[in-house]
Amino acid sequence: MSATTFRAAVVRTPAGPDSIEIIAVPMVEPGPGQVRVRIAAAAVNPVDLGVAAGVFHGLGLVNQPNWTGLGWDFAGTVVATGPGVDLAVGSRVAGLVAGFDRDYGTYAEQVVVPVADVAVVPDGVDLITASTVPLNGLAAAQILDLLGDAPADGRRLLVTGAAGAVGGYLTVLAAERGWNVTGLAREHDEEFVRGLGADFTADAAPGWDAVADAGALQQAALELVRDGGRFVGVQPSSQPPAERGVAVTAVVAHPDGTRLADLLTRTASGQLPARVHAVVPLDQVADAHRAVAKGGVRGRYVLQP
Repeated sequence: MSATTFRAAVVRTPAGPDSIEIIAVPMVEPGPGQVRVRIAAAAVNPVDLGVAAGVFHGLGLVNQPNWTGLGWDFAGTVVATGPGVDLAVGSRVAGLVAGFDRDYGTYAEQVVVPVADVAVVPDGVDLITASTVPLNGLAAAQILDLLGDAPADGRRLLVTGAAGAVGGYLTVLAAERGWNVTGLAREHDEEFVRGLGADFTADAAPGWDAVADAGALQQAALELVRDGGRFVGVQPSSQPPAERGVAVTAVVAHPDGTRLADLLTRTASGQLPARVHAVVPLDQVADAHRAVAKGGVRGRYVLQP
């Protein structure tokens, strides 16, 4: 990185891991209410694989003229602040950059974001771990906003993909909203799911009051909801149509620094499960994408610029 540029991972013509390039991007100074963060760690999420493969280009959600940036969440150190920001340079923060249509994301050496979108990382959490919390933790919390509090006449919530990142957070947080939670996962994940305080099943039958489809099972998960129940998915671009009086919605994760601060505090206390599978250099981003695409990984690949 020179004094005027920094490195970022992008795709010009998306075609999977082999289409990812590391390029030099012009440095941008933070404007009013913004901070510039030197990124120490950026998590690899399944949505990033979709961007690199061109899924969201094909849906018309990306319209970048030259290249598209990768990466949603990050942790690092504030190196510059814009007018009206009272967060000190040197603060350790984590945050989320939302949306698909951008020229660079968090697979980069630096990022400029609104200060309202970041949260200070507690002393008990390292930056690598902190980078895995924003997207998945906020998605889980915002799924619960869509579900609402458990009604008195129907509290049985099934969380699909309960051993995954979003599902793991959701399984913990849903109990606070009054839900009686059962996690759907593979049999070898039973100990982990029960350790989150939930019941467990590897083969769910229909009849649930609500289903939070963190595992992106889509129609198969919708069919598990009782008539008149609730369904929240994680794929807003392809949510299944409503049926049988089921209320169908899908989460679109968005930045929320205040709520992220709470999630990071809970991570520091051990209440929420933050799992790192491997830490790799940014230059090995294509290898990380290939590994995630194979599936079965418990915990996040984290890139270090």
